Amino acid sequence: MKSYRKELWFHTTKRREFINITRLVEECLEESGVKEGLLLCNAMHITASVFINDDESGLHQDFETFLEKLAPEKPYNQYEHNTFEDNADAHLKRTIMGREVVVAITNGKLDFGPWEQIFYGEFDGRRRKRVLVKIIGE
Repeated sequence: MKSYRKELWFHTTKRREFINITRLVEECLEESGVKEGLLLCNAMHITASVFINDDESGLHQDFETFLEKLAPEKPYNQYEHNTFEDNADAHLKRTIMGREVVVAITNGKLDFGPWEQIFYGEFDGRRRKRVLVKIIGE
């Protein structure tokens, strides 16, 4: 069995962003040489997310609107966590969007349904953060 590990680094320019990382993850799969197995992709920061959905700008704006209604950024003093930081909302948004995805690998390709893409969701950006790609299989 083969095992592959790589960290992908991101430095967003905004506090919140959604980045399509599908091609980067596919490059990892190609590098790994795995043809049948599983791929894990997870955010390694508690204010970021990795998730699967459609690559549609309207949908991404809907995510932003939905998340902001559930966990608004401001006022900062509405959160007990925000004593030295102002990112309690980012922790909550990450919990809603999830930490990781697992994708089956079949015939050397990500075994996706129609329109599925992998995204990095940043909720407290403007600094470097990383995503882990771990692949196991034959």
